[in-house]
Formats: sequence, structure tokens, C-alpha cells
Amino acid sequence: MASEQEGATAQGRQAEEKALVAPPLSGYTVIDLSTGIAGAYCTKLLADGGAEVIKVEPPEGDSLRTWTASGVPVAPGADGALFSFLAGSKHSVVVDPADADDAQLVNRLLAAADAVVWSAGSAVAELFTPHGILHRHPHLVVASITPFGLDGPWRHRAATEFTLQAWSGGIIGLGRGVADRAPVFVGGQVGEYLAGAYTSAAMLAARNLHCGQLIDLSMLETQILGLTYYPVTYFEMLGRPWRDTRRPTVPGVAAAQDGLVDLGCGTAQQWFDLCAMVGHPEWIDENSALTITEQANIHADEIYEWVRGNPADEIRELATAFRIPNAPVANGANVAALDHFQERGSFMRNPRDGFQQPRHPYRMKPAQLQEPGPPPRLGEHTALYRATELPARRTPDRPAQQLPLQGIRVLDMTTFWAGPSCTHFLAMLGAEVIHVESTRRPDGTRLIAGIPATEEQWWEKSPIFAALNTNKKGLTLDLQSPRGRELLHRLIATCDVVAENFTPRVLDSIGLDFAAIQRIRSDAVVLRMPGFGLDGPWRDNPAFAYVIESASGLSWLTGYPDRTPFEPYSVGDSNAGVHALNALLLALEHRRRTGQGVLVEAAMVDAALNIAAEQVIEYSAYGALLQRAGNRGPTATPQNLYRTNEIDEFGRLDSWVAIAVATDQQWGQLRDALGSPPWAVDPTLTTAAGRRAHQDSIDEHLAAWCADRTAEQIVTVLWDAGVPVAKVLQPHRQTEIAQLFSRGFFETVDHPVCGTARLSTVPMRMSGGPCRFHTQPAPLLGQHNHELLAELGVTDAEIAELEADGVIGCSPG
Repeated sequence: MASEQEGATAQGRQAEEKALVAPPLSGYTVIDLSTGIAGAYCTKLLADGGAEVIKVEPPEGDSLRTWTASGVPVAPGADGALFSFLAGSKHSVVVDPADADDAQLVNRLLAAADAVVWSAGSAVAELFTPHGILHRHPHLVVASITPFGLDGPWRHRAATEFTLQAWSGGIIGLGRGVADRAPVFVGGQVGEYLAGAYTSAAMLAARNLHCGQLIDLSMLETQILGLTYYPVTYFEMLGRPWRDTRRPTVPGVAAAQDGLVDLGCGTAQQWFDLCAMVGHPEWIDENSALTITEQANIHADEIYEWVRGNPADEIRELATAFRIPNAPVANGANVAALDHFQERGSFMRNPRDGFQQPRHPYRMKPAQLQEPGPPPRLGEHTALYRATELPARRTPDRPAQQLPLQGIRVLDMTTFWAGPSCTHFLAMLGAEVIHVESTRRPDGTRLIAGIPATEEQWWEKSPIFAALNTNKKGLTLDLQSPRGRELLHRLIATCDVVAENFTPRVLDSIGLDFAAIQRIRSDAVVLRMPGFGLDGPWRDNPAFAYVIESASGLSWLTGYPDRTPFEPYSVGDSNAGVHALNALLLALEHRRRTGQGVLVEAAMVDAALNIAAEQVIEYSAYGALLQRAGNRGPTATPQNLYRTNEIDEFGRLDSWVAIAVATDQQWGQLRDALGSPPWAVDPTLTTAAGRRAHQDSIDEHLAAWCADRTAEQIVTVLWDAGVPVAKVLQPHRQTEIAQLFSRGFFETVDHPVCGTARLSTVPMRMSGGPCRFHTQPAPLLGQHNHELLAELGVTDAEIAELEADGVIGCSPG
């Protein structure tokens, strides 16, 4: 008996030790029935977390196997480099959709799996529908990725990455471009990656419900969240759009003596510092009625002249000394050689094909992500799964209705956009999130709405803060005071998660690193979101979205080919938020399995490097340097913006439509919709290569056709013909999209100071709920001070003393 007990004890210890070193998703099986980057990136993130991903392909293989953005042909039997990056560690099973036995094999795989990712586009996926999969296999989490969602009036409409950017408002909303030319989209298929990252996060959250359900993701909604900055809420609260004109960001990306450099001014102090740096302190006017953007534009010529007169490295060194956000402008040829990425080991060789690719978009310890393994050859694992008996998963009893993240308490010390967007998702899915600010340094989004400080409660009237922080509780603490830090420590002891997105030196300065937090609560998950990481030569550089975009290569592909690039000016933050969310949910899964606390380092730039991966991959694999091309792109020909005959709401002839022909079939549909004019029936245009050779001529004809019509007329004609087309929407008009109304993407929230406004929610609908995402408006500054401190045992008299001493408060000061 004793030996049996000892044996059982030893087995238990071995199981515990295995759990401590195993990746968080070990034992989690995902079937990949998707086509395209979004599904492939979703399952890559899950595979990185340790999941077993089985990619089911038709006999000809996934279309990504032959894809290159540069057009370099893939040799027969080889795989495109992007596929090899996205498919690391996965298995490949080939099935013939016309073979009944093969269809049964897919059902056996589904019966034995935990989750499935589905998107239309392959003959295998067309055998199934997401609803049908869930009906037959009710234990599964079924994640569907479609342009507009599975339900609603637009569910069957044709779309591409490009047309979705137009519908989202992301092309025109942040003023990207110049006034006398068409606005420009964000290059590099960023919407595909955002959709993949959101789908992965939703699947990880759904694991907490321990039952099957359908996750219905809309790529349009992910682009609204990723490419626009809460424009509907901004417009409804303040009565004006975020921007109403296109102009370059100054300085933005600028040409130095020996290359490109990105300099930014996100705050008034940074503008003042820039004035001093370029030798013009007389430009500083703290009482100016102009915004810092308007002031910078006045002096743009002199700023650019100064930049041209200095070497890029010296400019960056000086800007860093002045605490001005800055970065080199990376591309596929230079990004892997930048000193910061070299020192941090941000790139690795593909384990099969040898080209360079980014490492994981986040890091954690002691939890371990799975190192990317080699990608599978087509059908490499088919025989294995045909011969293996696959035990079907049991359908668990459906638990009482609850939110996926209910029971998790989060201390949220994040600010601006990247961090709060991560913790906001947690709050909308049921976590208790306590947002910590101080009266001396409120959350930066309270300060950027342009509300005069003379206006009563001006700090409560920011639409951005209101849209990013619903369902959270608000606490103010002065962390520079010993009493404030002591209260923070007591609060940490009650929290499962501590999240922050300062530069590393901020937490270091108050002695609150991971080791210190573990001494307070050993199983806490600590999420740190520095711009450039916790180490490396750029670790302390201030990081706003635009410098992250330039440093990673995202800016390089955005803009006109004859000008310096434009920063997307949005993706750096929103993309960092959703990747941090994935990392945090993986860390919580590790804690659930092991009881260990986890340090998560979700650097903004690491997330950006991953969605810009195609540039370094194509350069190192093929020697091809991808270039920006205005509104043209590698996925469709023709693809461009065309002006309509309408005067826009600002009184300008500046209304546009987006048209993208992604297949030869769509070209035939476009040609027929136009009435088969002589120029369009040229047989050389029936192939993508032929159209690409004549795209200037095609653009001229399409521009002439659109110039005599309204956007509504163009969209009606082409969409009914099955051609991807979109209005280039002003982002504050998102609520006019019938599809978003049908899916309930916007919810009306009543704020005690700002009144009612519509707020965006999350880009997916989950059959397990919730039905409504915003349950409480964003907190007023210090709104929950008394409630939260009383929970810690602080008496009313002590709270009054804290208020008198300025440790807590409800107004800036």
C-alpha cells in the first residue's frame, strides 16, 4: 500500500512538474478550416500558446501556400514564405471535398477537438457552415471569420481588406494623405491580422465557460476598432468630427540627411520640446488658441528644413534626450538589423525554410510559449489522422449563464489607448476592472478632447475616455506619496491581474516590479505593455502609435509612392491592445493550471512587428523589398479610390468610392456591370497579370465612370454584380451602416456628465452572451474611491484625511 501511495505521489509530482513547463494551451486541439491570413494568424497565436492545430486543406492546398505579396513565383512543391511563417508547428490533413469518407474524417477530427476556426473560401470549408458544425458537435467553440458577420443584410456582400477599410472610415478618418489627392489606405493587410488576433482572444475568453458556442466575428468591426478612434462617440458628444481635412502629420515621417526618421508630438510638452530642439523656442505659446497640430503645420517648412540638415541618428539621439517620441522608419530590408531588435532577439530563422521572421508578439515567464516548429508540407499528417482512433469529446453540461471573465479582478494602471483597450475588453466580458489614475496625472485620454479648462468638469467630457472605459471602476491614488503606494499594495493583494503601460522606468521608480508584486500576491498576473520592451537601447523611449508603426515597418507601406510614408496613426495602439489581451488570457490559463503568477511583457513594437511580418519575410526569402503604392495593392487589380460627383458634408468635391477586383470572376462581373465597354473587353484583362500591366488605363476608365455618379449609385450597381466596392465613409457616419445596426455593434450609454451617446462594443457576437456589453458608463475621476478604500478597511475619517492631503480626489490638481 505504501509503495502504491509513493508511486501515486511521484506521478502527481511529475504531472505538476509537467504542467509548470508545458505551454498554457497544451492539450487544446483546434481544427483550422479557414482560408487567408486572418484564420491562419488566429491559429498561429493559438499554436504559439501550445495548442495542437490541425489544418484541413483541399488537394490543391491552402491558397496561402502559393501567395507572395511581391509576386515572386513559388516553386512547385514549395510553400510561400508567409504561409511557412503562419503555419509553424501546425499539422496538415488533406481531404477531397467530393469524397464522403473524407468528409467523415473531418467530422471525426471535429468530434475530437476543442475548437474550430472557419472562414469561407475553400472547397473543404464550403462543406460545412458554422451553425451546422455547432449543431452536430455542440461541445465545440466554433469561431467564424467573415467580412460582415454571419447575420444581417450585408452578410453575403463581397468585400476585401481594402473595401472594408473604406467602409470602416479608417481610410479617411485620421486625415491620412494630402488635401489635393485621394486619401490613402493602411498598407500591409493589417485588417486581416487584427481579425485573427481578436478571434484568438475571443476563443481564449470562451474557454472559461467550458461549453460549446459560436463566435461570429466581423472583420468590418475589427477594422472600426483598429483603424478609427471612437469617432461616433466623439461626434455625438462634441458635435464635430475628429478631423475634417487631410494633411501630413508634422513632423511625422521626414527626410533627414541620410534617410527617414519619424518624430511625433502627442502632447503640448512634446511640442514645446520640439521647438527647443530645432532651435526655435520663440514658437512656444502656452496660451495659443491653436492646437499643437495647427501650430506645427504653421512651422512645417522650417521643421523639415532642420531635419534635412541633420543625420537621422543624431536627430533621434537628440529627440530621445528631449523625451520626444521618435523612431527609425523600418522596412523589410533594414528592420532586422536595427540595434534594438538585434539586442532583444526580436527575429529568428524560420525552422524549415531559413528566412527571417519575428518572434512571438509577447513574452512571459515562468509560463512558456511554444517555440515555432517547422510548417507542415501539404498533407504531411493525413495518414496519421486516418489511422488514429480519435476519441470524441464529451459535451459538458451547460453552466448557468455567466460572462466569460466573471470572477477576475484587474488593477488597471493603463492610460491612453493601447492599455485601456485591452482592459476594456476584459471589463465588457465580465471582469471587475479598477482603473487607477491620480489627480495630478489623470488618464491622458481625459486631456485630448480640446475641452477648455474653464469649462465645468472639463476632464469628464472626453469622448475617448468615455468610449474606452465603460464597466470599469475609478480610483485615484497619488503613487508619489508613501500613503498612496501603501494603499496600492493593499489593493494589489486583492487582484488577480495588475496591468500597466508606462515606460519601464515609471514602475521601477516606485519599486513595483514583478518581484515586488509577487511578494504582495504570489499568484498575480502582471501585464506590462512598454512601447519598446523592458530591455534594449530604446526601452525608455516614449512610444505613441505612430513611432511604433514606423519602427515596425507599418508606415513604410502606407502612402503615395512619390512621397515619404504616412503613419497609420492608429494601428500601433489598437493592435498592441488586442495582442496584450491574448497574452494575458494565456497567462491566466497558465495560472489556472499551475497556481503560479506570471509576468507578461507585451511590448507594443513586438505586436507591430508580427503584423508587419510579410516585409522582412519577403525580403529575406526572396530579396523583394515591398513598397507603398498609394491605394493599389497586391491582393486585387484594379484596386483604387475613385472620386464621385458629390459634394461632401464639408462643402468639398471630395467624396470617394473604393473598388477592388480580387479574382478573375469578379473582373468579369465588373465588366458586365459597366455594360462591357470596348476598353473592358480586351482579353488581356481577363487575368490578374494582364490587368496589373494595364492598371493605369483601367484606373482612368473607372475614374471617368465614377465621376458622373454618386457613391450610392456606384455601390448599388457593383455590389449587386458581386464586385467588392465601398463608400469611403467619414468615420462618424459608421452608425449609418445597416449591418452594424443589425448586429447591435453600437450601444447607447448615458453618461452622468456627457449625456447619452453611442459607443462601439466588440467585433464579435458570442452565442453564450452577453447580449449587452456596456453595463455602466466610464467612471468619473475618483468615482469609486470611497467604495474601494472601504473594502480595504479604510475608515471614513481616514478617507477624509486622504482627500485633504491630496492622496485621492475627484478633480485634477
